[in-house]
Order: sequence, then C-alpha cells, then structure tokens
Amino acid sequence: MNNNRNVYTFEDYKCTPDPVFAVERECLEPCPAPIVVDNGSFQCRAGWASGAAQCDRPRLVFRSAAARSRGAARSDAHVGNDIASVEPLRWSLKSAFDRDAVVNFDIQELIFDYIFMHLGINTQGHVDHPVVVTEPVCNPLHCRQMMSELLFEGYGVPRVAYGVDSLFSFYCNSDGAALPPTGLVVSSGYHCSHVLPVINGRLDSVNCKRVNLGGGQAASYLQRLLQLKYPANQPSLTLSRMEELLHRHSYIAPDYQQELENWRSPVFYEKEVHRVQLPFSGRTAGVCVSAEERSERRAQQLRRLQEINSRRREEKLQEDQKRLETLLSVQELLEDGSLELFHRSLVELNMDSAEELQSYIQKLSMSVEQHRLMKPETAEVEPPADEGNETETDLNEENEEPSKTTSANQPMFNMAEYHQLFVGTERLRVPEILFQPSLIGEEQMGLMETLQFVLEQYSPEQQEALVKNVFLTGGNMQYPGLKERVQRDLLAIRPFQSHFKVSLASRPALDAWFGAREWALRSPAEDQGWISRQDYEENGGEYLREHCASNTFIPMKLNKPTPAAKHTLMGKLATDTSLPDTISNDTDNDITLS
Repeated sequence: MNNNRNVYTFEDYKCTPDPVFAVERECLEPCPAPIVVDNGSFQCRAGWASGAAQCDRPRLVFRSAAARSRGAARSDAHVGNDIASVEPLRWSLKSAFDRDAVVNFDIQELIFDYIFMHLGINTQGHVDHPVVVTEPVCNPLHCRQMMSELLFEGYGVPRVAYGVDSLFSFYCNSDGAALPPTGLVVSSGYHCSHVLPVINGRLDSVNCKRVNLGGGQAASYLQRLLQLKYPANQPSLTLSRMEELLHRHSYIAPDYQQELENWRSPVFYEKEVHRVQLPFSGRTAGVCVSAEERSERRAQQLRRLQEINSRRREEKLQEDQKRLETLLSVQELLEDGSLELFHRSLVELNMDSAEELQSYIQKLSMSVEQHRLMKPETAEVEPPADEGNETETDLNEENEEPSKTTSANQPMFNMAEYHQLFVGTERLRVPEILFQPSLIGEEQMGLMETLQFVLEQYSPEQQEALVKNVFLTGGNMQYPGLKERVQRDLLAIRPFQSHFKVSLASRPALDAWFGAREWALRSPAEDQGWISRQDYEENGGEYLREHCASNTFIPMKLNKPTPAAKHTLMGKLATDTSLPDTISNDTDNDITLS
C-alpha cells in the first residue's frame, strides 16, 4: 500500500471566500426554481434544483459554523468559507447543531443569510424561491417548528419541504426507481450514525436506531492517540490535521484482530506505516557543515564583531568628549574666581578637590586623542561584553571542528525526522470505533450490533427483504474497506445460505444533496411533500407533509381530562380570584404540542 520511503505532508487546506453568484434565467422562468440545502452538521451544501447545466452541482459547499467575537455586531460574524483557517478561531466557533439536531437558530439564520446572499438572491426582505431542507431522522417537533418559523416568517419563502439526508441519498442511488420497496440504510456523519429500515418505500421510524459516534469522535480519538505518542509535537496536532489524516490515511480492517497481529511484524510495519511530515523551522538536512561554510560563517562573525566594535568606539568617543567639555567648563569657573559655584559643581561631580578634577581632565584628553588617532582596521577585534561569550563559544567550536576525527558529511540529528508522525496501527484503530465504541469508553452498541438489533424487530421474510438492499451513505462512510467489513460481519450475522447485498453510495458526502435536487425536480408545487404558508398557518410550524424521503409525522397531543378532573379544574378556576372573570372552556379540544 505504501513505500516506506514516501513521506506525506499536510495540505493544511485554507478556505477561500465564496463569490456572489448571479441567478440564471432558468432559475427564474417560467417559475422560481427551488433552493436545495443539505444542512449537515459538518458541511452545508446549497444549490439550485434547475434543469440548467450550470446548476447540476452544489454552488456552495462550506463548513456549518460561524465565528463571532464576544460583543461584536451581527454583521461582523464570519460564516463558512469566510473563515480562512479554522484553528485560530476554534475557540469562538459556534455551530447550530447539538449532535444532529438544529438547536441554535441564531447561527442557523446566519447560515441561511450566507446561502441566500451568495446564491445571488437580492429581493429585499423575502425569498421568492421554494426551499428544500434536509433534517435528521426523527427530528424533534420543536426543531422543525423553529425552522419553519424562521423560513416562513423571517424569509417569507412560498413553500418548504423537509427530507432525511440519508434517505435522499438512498433514492438517488436507486437506479432510477421512483420508490424502492424495501431496504436498510446505514449512514454515518460527523456526530451520529443511524440504521434506518425502509419498508415498502416508507421509513419505519419506530425501529430507527442512532449510535452517537461519527467523524468528530474519531478525529478527537486520533488526536489523543498521537498526542500521547508525540508529546513534544502537541501544538501541531490540531483537529483539522487529524480530520485530514482520517480522510487520507485511515482504513477499515476486514478482520480487526488479525490485522493487529499483522502489524506486529517489522516487515509489515515498514511496508504499511505512513510517515507524515509536520511543518517546522530550521535546517531540513541535519548534516555537518563543510569547510567552506565554516570559513564563510567565521568571516561573517568577524565582520559583525568589527562593526559592533567600531560603533561602540564611536559612542564612547562621543561620551568622553561630552564629559570632557563638562569638566573644562567647571575648571573655567575656578579660573574666573567663582569659588562658590566651583565647589558646588565639584560636589555634583562627586569630586573632592581641584587636583582630582585636573587628573580626570588629563585622562579624558588622552583617551579622546587616542580614539581619534586609532584606525579601525588596525584595532583589535574585541567582542562586546554581552555577546562575547556566545561569539567566543562559536569561534572555539569552529576551531575545534577540523581537529575532530568525524567526517564532514556524517549525519547528525535529523530535524525533519524529529517532526515526522509515524501513523501505524492508528490507521485502523481510529475508524474501528464505529464497530467497537468501547475503544473510547462508550457504552453503546456498534454499528453492526445495532443493525442486527434492528433486523430482529422484523419477521424472517422482512429480514430477507431488508438485507437484500443494505445501503451505506454519509461522509464518515468513505474509509477504504468499509463495504467489505460490513459484508463480512453481515455474513456472520445472517443464517446459513441467506442472501444479502451491500452497496455504497457513489458520492457518500454529496448524494444527499443530489437526491434532494432530483426529488425537487420531480415534485411540482402542487405535489405531495411541500408545506405551503397556508399549511404553516393552519397546522403550526411542526407540521410535515410526508413523502418518500421524509420523516413520519406523528403529532403529539395531550390526553383529554376525565370528567371528575375537569370539574375539579373548573372549581379551582372559579375560586382563584387572580384569574380574569371570563374563562373560555376549551378543554374538550385537542392541544398540539410544538
């Protein structure tokens, strides 16, 4: 798989700001084209559901996060690709998600602003295009209510459709079938993984299961492993680089225990280990310098010392001249007969008598004359007091090097290898947490155990139909060897001579958007699945029109009170003087929770 002499480098991808696109005519005529938003917890993808050739891919792909300093204005927030580098701002990054559900709608509003602005929508105060938004499996009614309120009230969209991202991907890869009858969807994203049974073309939400593990937990686990392995390089082991290592170097072992045994072999290790170079400053080749380089370095040091000594001599000459002028002015006071002022000046100069003053004047005069007559090229090279020790040590090392018996080309400490990561068993240990969450201390079932549990909820005939269409999708399903591992584990789960088929999405991270786009192109405004503004106003924000890739809408209602409880309640209301006199008796009506 890898030549051990190859050294990989980190790309350290920097985001570039997205341009503001112009809306194509095909997106406006004969009617406004829908906007498709794959609202993922790690990346958000947005584009048009139009038949135009330039609209066949997402226009915007950016990280679902915003960064805003404390107390900064809303307009100062950086969203998505406006954040060039994530790591310096990771402390201030804010996400709209808690696991896979949208809970922070201030950040979600910033993301919608970013999408509509960069797609070129310039209608003030409203968006005239329908919107298709992906949502998690079994999305809480409150989250959908807040999302509908934001889209209808905040942006004035004409209609909205919601669908599950993994189901959109499932139907996108269904070979053109409008309604695949039965299948088992296994998805894994940044925060969560899901096992979703689809029976007769509709999601069986009762038996859906979630595993709270995904790419985010894998990146954190890899970071901890490498920080323990390379404690001196901890600042360089950022989460962004760990995500890059996961995507480029990790793989799923078909047999985890056997693969670990293979890694015990030194030959296997040297063949399969990936060396990844961390950035560092300094000489890239740790070898001894040649004789020519030593001579050049010594000449540079001598020139530097001469310049320093010349500058210091000039400064000392100026100081001596200034002090000599001061002493001569004091001596003139004595010659002029100003004895009182002369004695006061001697006290300020810390001198006791005129003889001492005369002695200092003679010494300074001789020193100034010597400095003037001295030529810089004949002066001895005297290192300054604060740099002498360092320079003397360097010169002594240079003088001692020719006497050493070692060769000039003998390698010394290699700085480049010191900053290399040897990624060995981490390549398979980290993605293994999908199948063994106990590796990171999580007390929950792995992905295949969850799949087995879901299958056990059905009859043998339904199980046979489900396993004939096991579909893998999601950004965390792109590890090499994942499909083979699922097939091997499924073979161990299923009875003898049973048949099954496992398929992987053609674009695991993007097929949710492509599936939502195809659904929007096939579903006109009057088709089932769209929620109009009238539906929103009549049924509430949590209302959902079901379609082939949607959740199941199960409105929650309060139970009606019994007659005895009803009379007790009315009696309490009648005796409570803090309430208004007129009370509407609506207890017989069902109350829908938001």
